[in-house]
Amino acid sequence: MTTSPTIRVQREDFDLQAETNLLSKNKPGIGAIVTFTGLCRDEGGTLSALELEHYPGMAEAEMLRIANLAIERFALKGLTAIHRFGKIAAGENIVLVIAAAPHRQAAFDGANFVMDYLKTSAPFWKKEHGKDGKTGEWIAAKDSDDAARDKWK
Repeated sequence: MTTSPTIRVQREDFDLQAETNLLSKNKPGIGAIVTFTGLCRDEGGTLSALELEHYPGMAEAEMLRIANLAIERFALKGLTAIHRFGKIAAGENIVLVIAAAPHRQAAFDGANFVMDYLKTSAPFWKKEHGKDGKTGEWIAAKDSDDAARDKWK
């Protein structure tokens, strides 16, 4: 049986427990579930929110491509990836990745793989909004994110 990932780009928040329950329901072959939730940091009290934009259609397609690569590479039994867009306040959820596999290492690796590729390959852009009312520039990609992705090649 082929595993089909759940991929969503949405403005509204997500419920970690509900998504985990949905992914694991009626799948007795799962021995491990790894979840990653990325949150908006307040950057030492200076940031009020992040504004996240995406390229509709292309973002979902790239997320699906990444998810299918992870499923194949790590023999995952389930995978959910949800990325939010819009203005997200400090402390709120941005991204969720849930990887399910027969064994823990595959679940950990699958979740890490998806996040490393989402950070560098999916068309999302971030802009900082400061507590002082100032809006920053769009945030440039980091070399460290590229290095994290490249370790999987």
